[in-house]
Amino acid sequence: MTEEHPQTPGDLELPWSRFVAIGDSFTEGVGDPDADSPGGLRGWADRFAEVLNELNDEFAYANLAVRGKLIQQVAEEQVDAALDLRPDLISVSAGGNDVIRPGSDPDEVAVKLDRLVERLSSGGATVMLFTGVDVAFQPVFRSIRGKVAIYNENVRKVASTYDCVVVDQWALSELQDSRYWAQDRLHLNALGHHTIARAALRALNIPNDLAPMDPPPLPAIDWRQARKEDVVWAREHFVPWVIRRIKHVSSGDDVEAKRPQPGSARVARHG
Repeated sequence: MTEEHPQTPGDLELPWSRFVAIGDSFTEGVGDPDADSPGGLRGWADRFAEVLNELNDEFAYANLAVRGKLIQQVAEEQVDAALDLRPDLISVSAGGNDVIRPGSDPDEVAVKLDRLVERLSSGGATVMLFTGVDVAFQPVFRSIRGKVAIYNENVRKVASTYDCVVVDQWALSELQDSRYWAQDRLHLNALGHHTIARAALRALNIPNDLAPMDPPPLPAIDWRQARKEDVVWAREHFVPWVIRRIKHVSSGDDVEAKRPQPGSARVARHG
């Protein structure tokens, strides 16, 4: 069900005029390739900002998120840069890369999140946080479901302390569907990012007509084909991820922010 609004684009007076997104691959838009978008990625934050730009011609958007970043790196490399842009709306999704690492403590990660959000809140902007996804549907990550749940409770505690808005990914049943995920099974695809954009708009109570997208039909595959796909996925995506963790390298090394300065979110799309 979509929300209709009588205003035409540019007529609605939003309480925000400058949005800055920080974090890791989730906010950078990995999994949602788009040749017309900066950096070749669109993602939920671009999709979200595009709607706000339609409602306010003067709306500006920057995205400082970089894939692979741990929460301490986000704090050290992105927070001050975000505050320097003087946003009145900030989104931060960080800590997920920490939580999924073997031996990590979600409570310790949450302490870093608290410090990070305290700094972001000092500028007076509305801060938007995200819980983690319920990973019960992913066999490889099912064992860390408890850690994610603990971290989510900490996210909600931090949000309550600093009066933040929370986008509850754990509650989004759509994300339990493999059709909302990219081939690497680690990142959302276009359908998943679109779903998060709608959830963020809903969390901020922003009237919009961004309709849900229908997933493609589920492919008919037998267990042999499914097992073959699991083997291919492990070889092409999971093993390289594990090797990067062992070598202490990141997929975000040498990657620059795709939208370092605030500007229009409108993009001329082709096709």
